[in-house]
Amino acid sequence: MSDLHQRVENNIQDRRLLKRGQAVLVAVSGGLDSMTLLHTLHELSSRHRWKLTVAHFNHRLRGRSSDADEKLVRQTAAAMRLPFVAGRANVKEFAQKSKLSVEMAARKLRHDFFARTAKERKIRVIALAHHADDRVELFFLRVLRGAGGEGLAGMKWRSPSPVDSKIMLVRPLLDATKAELRGFAREGKILFREDATNTSLDLPRNRVRNELLPLLQRRYQPALTRTVLRLMEIVGAESDLVGEAARQWLKKTGRDGPPGRPADPAMRDGVPAFEELPVAVQRRVLQLQLSEVGVPVDFELIESLRQSADVPVNLGPQL
Repeated sequence: MSDLHQRVENNIQDRRLLKRGQAVLVAVSGGLDSMTLLHTLHELSSRHRWKLTVAHFNHRLRGRSSDADEKLVRQTAAAMRLPFVAGRANVKEFAQKSKLSVEMAARKLRHDFFARTAKERKIRVIALAHHADDRVELFFLRVLRGAGGEGLAGMKWRSPSPVDSKIMLVRPLLDATKAELRGFAREGKILFREDATNTSLDLPRNRVRNELLPLLQRRYQPALTRTVLRLMEIVGAESDLVGEAARQWLKKTGRDGPPGRPADPAMRDGVPAFEELPVAVQRRVLQLQLSEVGVPVDFELIESLRQSADVPVNLGPQL
């Protein structure tokens, strides 16, 4: 068993990502990351009796290249004697109609397809191939956008699908670097397809990947991936603590119910008033309440409400 096999198996067991005998939908694009994930899970499946189904979504963004990606995944699934499901959509057309970026439109359509396929086949877990380099790229993208602690914590090993909270997304490769995956694929002679759009500097993520991170590693911190992942672990743990404190305060004060239900005006013993809470908890309380009623959240809105709670705030012509 290779080092990567052993690490993935340990991650799955230690973090309880998959149960023995579980049905798993493996999201496979045909690129290095997902093909490595598929081969690794397939090698381990006989030991753990996982029932794998391969799912591929064709974004139709690169013409014949997109079709070649689908063909490779289909052939690989057939060679492994695994069920294969394909979906496709015109992402550019959907992006224009929905007024979304191509990247966000692709993400939405992809998650819709995976969740729908999992539900139809009564599968409760979808395995994704996100890895350590993805986490670092996402961290810097969110830093540049001004994200808070919850956003900077990045992807989790296990999280609910954004489409259906009853379906869980698991990421067994989250501590493996791209270089490690490439070395594993080379040694195992794993076939995969290179996406030419990954080198295009039109997308912010690609500029972070191909320009910003190499500069930071070369000129400032050679061990950038390790230090950023450590920081994300720290920020994530602290963010979880703040979130739990906010939820407990809302529960104790009767403000955790559906919108419109009045809060209990009588504070129970030992429960502080809102203005006595730590600032971080105040912000998370407001974030949770705004999200509950479907209001888009940003730092300026939360601060205006936190500091001047009885002053109306206009979010738009009708809101």
